[in-house]
Amino acid sequence: MLREIVEVANKLNAAHDKISLTQQADRGAPWAPKLSTYLKLDPSVIPVAPALCTHCSMSWSGFKKSVNRAGTTLLQKTGQIERTVDREFADEEAKYKVFEKECQALQKDGKAYWDSLRAMSAAQTRIAETIETFYGAADRSSDGAMASHAYKRSVDDMDGGFQRELDAPYRTTIAEPLGKMCAYFPVINEHISKRNKKLLDYDSARSKMRKLIDKPSEDPTKLPRAQQEHDETKEMFETLNVQLIEELPQLMDLRVPYFDPSFEAMIRMQAKFAEEGYEKLSGVQRYFEDSVRDDYAAGQLDAQVEGVLQEMRELSICGGN
Repeated sequence: MLREIVEVANKLNAAHDKISLTQQADRGAPWAPKLSTYLKLDPSVIPVAPALCTHCSMSWSGFKKSVNRAGTTLLQKTGQIERTVDREFADEEAKYKVFEKECQALQKDGKAYWDSLRAMSAAQTRIAETIETFYGAADRSSDGAMASHAYKRSVDDMDGGFQRELDAPYRTTIAEPLGKMCAYFPVINEHISKRNKKLLDYDSARSKMRKLIDKPSEDPTKLPRAQQEHDETKEMFETLNVQLIEELPQLMDLRVPYFDPSFEAMIRMQAKFAEEGYEKLSGVQRYFEDSVRDDYAAGQLDAQVEGVLQEMRELSICGGN
């Protein structure tokens, strides 16, 4: 299909009269409906080169460049056109791609981590409400009822403190800096893509010039034009290439000082969340007897729970006799 598109483009370049593709087909140009198939357009309403700009998202010049670059890529794969290999750029691009992938993963995992803290805090609040309901329906003056009320009050304070003291700082110091960094990647990738396109133009122009040098044309103007095209494409490519080679390492060097404050903020917020949880929940422990911890370590609480379960099993509704 690519060869057919190249053939179509070459024929369109030679067509200067504004004749509809249907008329071209009537005159014996079978490539007219073929092009309309690739462009997914109605051949009866598409004039030749000038009007393609109206129906296509890109300009006619841009369309020709895309076709020529596709042809150059194909010829490079078959070894007919030499491919320029810049190891220095390739190394810097590879490091940048790793950095891009890691930043995007960090942004995703950071959001997932914070969402999980929110979910845990909300779930903890619902658990406290349910436990308080259990004890409230029984003896409100029991140690368990007072402990459940204290637990409910503690987790409510923790949830409120989380939303008030941690949620906004997280967005400001972690989520937003990560988002701003990741927002640069599409811009950088566009520069890399443009550089690669200019490289294809340069490789193509160099190949044309060498062919004219090896096999001179009868037209004496062809070689000077090819030389000019070669020089122009080389200059455009080298300008973009040098810029990326110089600035990609600078971006890599800036990543540590950029993320240092965010990393410190993440550690501090994790510590604050854990410390407040420990402080609040430690206050609930005073409602339990001191012997409970020792009983748990000795395995006596397990035996107590098992005894209660056995009593439940003996109930008729639980399958007992």
